[in-house]
Amino acid sequence: MSSNVEVNVGDAVFCREGGPSVGAVRNVHPHELVIDIEGLGDVSIPADHIAAVHAGKVVLAFDKLSAEVRVAVQHANDDESRYR
Repeated sequence: MSSNVEVNVGDAVFCREGGPSVGAVRNVHPHELVIDIEGLGDVSIPADHIAAVHAGKVVLAFDKLSAEVRVAVQHANDDESRYR
């Protein structure tokens, strides 16, 4: 991660601005984040797969994610929607 961007354990993770949270940061490394994605578990995300970081939020670069991670983030809130 760039030294001028602050990411903290527990920051919420999103697959698009204004969308629902799909997980949380579990660990921060210089060139990647370990993110717990709901329904998938811990995944290492390279720094260049992060679109934005601001105000305790991490936004993923959806088009750069692996197919497995793209599917997981698209369905991360499926269990929650059935209780609405």
